[in-house]
Order: sequence, then C-alpha cells, then structure tokens
Amino acid sequence: MKNIVSISLGASAGDYDFTTRFREQWFRVRRFGTDHDVRKALDLLARWQGECDAIGLGMVSDHQLVGTRRIEDPITAELEAAVSEVPVTTGARLRSFLDEWTIRHIQEHEQHYFTNARVLFLSGLTNYRTAQVLSEYTHNMRFADPLLQLGVPKLLRSIPQLDAYAGFTSVQRRLPNLWPKVPPGVREAWTRRVLRKPLHKATVIVAPHDDLAPFGLEELAGKIVLTSAIPDEQVKRLGDQGVDVVIDRTPKLLERVVGLNVIEAMIVAALGRQHRDDVLHDEYLEIFGDLKLQPRILFPSGRTRRVNRFAFVIHPLSREYLKASKPVELASRIAPSIVLPILERLIAYSPPFVYSRVTGIKSPTGVEAEGWLITVGGTPKELLAHSPEFTYRRLLDAAKMAERLGAQIMGLGAFTKVVGDAGVTVARRASIPITTGNSYSASGALWAAADAVKRMGLLSRDERGKVAGKAMVVGATGAIGSVCARLLAMAFEEVHLVSPEIGKLLTLREAILADTPDAILRLSSQANENLRDMDLIVTATSGAGKKILDIMKVKPGCVITDVARPLDLPPSEVAKRPDVLVIESGEIQLPGDVQMRDIGLPKGVVYACLAETIVLALEGRFETYTVGRNIQWEKVKEIYKLGLKHGMRLAAISGVEGPYSDEDIRRVRDLALAARAPRQGGEPPRAGARERGRPAVEPQAHARP
Repeated sequence: MKNIVSISLGASAGDYDFTTRFREQWFRVRRFGTDHDVRKALDLLARWQGECDAIGLGMVSDHQLVGTRRIEDPITAELEAAVSEVPVTTGARLRSFLDEWTIRHIQEHEQHYFTNARVLFLSGLTNYRTAQVLSEYTHNMRFADPLLQLGVPKLLRSIPQLDAYAGFTSVQRRLPNLWPKVPPGVREAWTRRVLRKPLHKATVIVAPHDDLAPFGLEELAGKIVLTSAIPDEQVKRLGDQGVDVVIDRTPKLLERVVGLNVIEAMIVAALGRQHRDDVLHDEYLEIFGDLKLQPRILFPSGRTRRVNRFAFVIHPLSREYLKASKPVELASRIAPSIVLPILERLIAYSPPFVYSRVTGIKSPTGVEAEGWLITVGGTPKELLAHSPEFTYRRLLDAAKMAERLGAQIMGLGAFTKVVGDAGVTVARRASIPITTGNSYSASGALWAAADAVKRMGLLSRDERGKVAGKAMVVGATGAIGSVCARLLAMAFEEVHLVSPEIGKLLTLREAILADTPDAILRLSSQANENLRDMDLIVTATSGAGKKILDIMKVKPGCVITDVARPLDLPPSEVAKRPDVLVIESGEIQLPGDVQMRDIGLPKGVVYACLAETIVLALEGRFETYTVGRNIQWEKVKEIYKLGLKHGMRLAAISGVEGPYSDEDIRRVRDLALAARAPRQGGEPPRAGARERGRPAVEPQAHARP
C-alpha cells in the first residue's frame, strides 16, 4: 500500500484519513491542516517525508507564469525546499490543464455559461491561466489583486493591466508592505466594503470557497462560483449565501473530495516517479482519458438554474413619446411649436441609457433570461434626417453598453432595425451578436393574422387547402414583407405584392414562384388600386408616418395586420372603419412572471422583435441571427418553433384601442356582413360614434420596440 500525505496551510478541521484504490493500487491518504501556521507545516514535513511515498502541499500559492514573467511564491518555495526524500507537489501541473479543460468543456456542453459573463477574480495572478482561457469568451473581467494584496481600492480591468501589475509586484516585494500588518478585522471590513459592488455586478466569481465566507445574499445571490475541491458542506453554505451554481474545477476521483495536490501526489506515486515533472503529458492524458471525467457542476438549491442575458434597443417613435417626461410635457403645453422640435433634435444626440431592467422570464425548459432595454434618442424623423452612419454610431454605443452590462446578444427594435442596411453594419462592428427580430416579427404578424382571420370566420378553403381569398402585402420587398409574401403565397389563392421598388418586386416574384409554382401573384407599385378586393392586408413598410393606404377603400371584413413601426394606420384612420379589423402585428406573451417598465403593452407582453431576442437568449443561440433585408424564411419557421419550445404564445390580438375581445370581433364581423349585404360597390359604413364602446387610446408617452 502506498502512503500519501497532504500538508495544508488550511484549517485542521478538514483533516481526513482514508484508504482507497487508484490505478489498480491501494493508497492510504492523510491530510494535516496547520491553520495557516507555516512553522507547523515545516515540522510536519520533516516528520512525514520519511514515512510516505509522496507529499502534497495544500492551500499554498502556485508559482505563477504571468506573461513571460515567473513569479515564485516564497512560502511555497520554502515548503518545497524542506522536502528532499520523496516527491512533493502543489498540484500545479494538473491545475494548469484541468482548469482550462473545465472552462472549455462547460462552455461547449453547458450552453455557453461564460459568453460575455462579468467575471470577478479575487486573485488574477493565482488564476492567470484561467483568465487567459476565459478571455476567449468574455472581456468583462475584473481582478481584485491590488485590494487583497495591498489594500488599494482599485480593481484591474484586463489581462494587460494584470500583466503590468505582476511587474509592479515583483518590485513591490522588495519594499515594505504595511497591509498585512493591519488588524484582520479591519482588513476584512475594508475588503468587504470595496468588493460589495463588484460582487453584486458579477455573473461569475473565481475564488477559493473559503474566501467567500464573509459575504452574504446581497453580494452572492444568483452567482456562479468557480472554485476548486469544495466539500459538500461548503456547497450548502454557498447555497445559503444565495449562490446558484458552483463549478468545481477539481474532478471527484475518489469517494471524497480531495485537492489536486493529493491527486497529483497519487499519480506520481502510482507511476513510481521521483519527481512530479517526471510524469509525461501523455501519461496524464491516458489516466484522465480512461477515467472519463467531467467537471463538477453543483446546484446548491437542488435545482438546475441557468440565466442567460440579452439587451434590446428602443427609441421614441415620434415627438409625442417625448412627453413621457413630466417637465417636457409641461413645457410643451406652453410652447409646443418651440419646445418639442428643439428637444427632438437634441435628444437624437444623447448617449444611450438603460430604460428598464427585465427579469422573471422563465422557459418551461427551466432556462431563465434577464436583460436590459436600452434607449437611443432619435425619433424616426431624426434618424432619417441624418446619414445611416449617425444611427450606426449610436447603436454601436448601445452595443458597448450592452456588453458592459453582460448581455450575450442584443436586438434592434422599431426604426433602428430598418434604417441603413437593416443591422448588417452594426452586426459587423459590434462585439456581441445582433439580431433585428424581423424573423419573429414576420412569424408573429402571420400568426396574428391567421388567428384574426379564423376568429372573423368569413373565409373558407378551396380544394387545394388554400384560403379562398385574396391577400396583399404592402412593403413586400422589405425584410418582413418579403417573408410574409412567401408564406402567404403558400396559404392564399391570390397574393398582391406592393412596392415602389420594381426591380426587387420582380426578383421577389421569381423567388416565390420557385418555391410555390402554383402561386397566383399580382404586382403593383400602389396599394390603393386593388384594396376593395382584399381579405387580408399585411402592411410592413418603413414609411415613418407617411400615409400608405386609403382605409376607406378597404373591403368590409378585411383583416389588416400593421407590422410597421411607426404604425402605417394611426388611430384616427382606424376609427373611420369599424367594419375592418386592424391589428398591430403579433405581440408575444412571455413565459414567467415578467418584471419590466411599461412599453405600452399588457404585463408580460412584448413585440415580436423583442421576443426573438429573448428566444435566442433562452436557447443559448448567441449568434447574429436576423440582419439585412433578405430574411431566410427557414429562420422564420425555426424561431416560431423555438418560441413554442420556450413557452412563447400569441398574446390577445390587439388594435389601436387595445386587445380585441370575442365580443369586439363579433361586432366587427356583424358590421362587415351588414355592409356587404346591401351593397354591390356601395360605400362602407361611416365611423360615427365609437362602435367598440370605449374611447380611442392616445399613444403612450414612451418608446416602443
């Protein structure tokens, strides 16, 4: 039987003595903690080195290779020099590749835990290789070395800064350091005070589990802790402190948790080596390949929890939305013709800011999402008044803010998703993935349209299974309009495509006929010409408030889905035709108890473009998904299916006055049938008094996606 002794500077309360089998050999493994007493550790080393096959040194600092600089820990060097008769190890060689393997394995197989995570290292020098690997997945790293070593209330913000600090410490070690002489209670209080905010903001904390003992729910709630060799009782303690996930970089090889110094000492002894460096890398690969290890991912609460993060850009849709601010609203009463135009121009230059934090989104799969709505200041009028580069710069500023917040994907809403090249340039320049949400906007529009047509009950299907009616897409060559046109061509007998871009319109017809050869398509540059015959109209323009169609020419009972933002049909136009069902695209009900500031929709209901960003976050698809003017309709179908997987559902279909009830839809249907019966080309009913029994809702004074 081989004997392994671990001499640790840690607490003696964690000592153990057990027998185990490893590599077809029996081992007795003993641990002796010294409660941070170096002299006691030296005495134990002198006593045990003649009575064991290998010694492990626990709770000591490894010698570090930071950049090209080797930093040798004097205490560790002293302890190593005290052992001459048997191999001695700190586990550093194992740690060098197991730490890297842990991060890469989890990132690959556990849905990107570290993608743009906000990582706080209590010691970057001790975890330098870990920081290097994590830098491939996130730049949001902070290092508390100056605070813990010198008491300086300053955190390092990058690996280059950590490299520079390592150079400073090599000089500083020759100078007096007064911080260790400060009373422990004072050091702990000061450290906790300085670290409170960085801990609260962090997503991942890299630290020895014992070093987190002074902190509580305020600092650790919802965090991921990356640590090593953590016993079960310490996992429970971190759970009581609010930690959601514990990642143990030390695999559990034996019946109980032991440090890497013990595991490496056992390997050296099992192979009969005289020194730890005599073990070849291929031998490590063989050993760990045979064992088929996986990192330990522990959930202190007993339930799996993963929270992914997103950001979404919104902006005011008109001057009226600027009145959400009380001072602006009061000033506009006095001099509206002066205040609002000036403010509209000025706010277009304002830096982005967080309008709302979004929490409480929970998929039926168990994955959660949280995020931030980020406001940029330009109204559509101002965005159009400047070059696309003006908007790109503001969106890139928003992307930088989103990255700092820890978002893993950012969506573009309202006019920001159509201005310029529809997100292509922003996606190319931004450091986080971008989506416009247009795939789900198209899906949601047709989802809502199909529901509305079904509830109206005025159309049937022909022998081919197609809807026996005519549909029109206004803005058919746009990003959303082109996809709607493709899908409607599969579902309706006849589809009219309207766009002033004749070349693109002809190209779209060719693409549709390639997919649906039996489609009947009519092309036009003007919407009003064939309105009287349409049963369904999808308006998906970027006209920024221009009049797109004459609602007085629309057929009674027609369903109009207005996907445009700002709306192509304002409340004043809709009020003229109580016999027409006008819906505002397809809003999506999010799963969970969603908490966010008002965006003009019922609680938990969002626009489809925002819902796409959230679906991708829940799925862990941190990739540029929908950008440009040519949406792949395969993605429209995919995002629809992913939405269903994560509990998204069509919210109550809404018009300019809010959600339609069944009674509202029956009333519109009855008015439509009444208008159709006596007329053959007669006039549609006049609006007169409000038919739905409640006054029109004024536009909400805030930005809408």
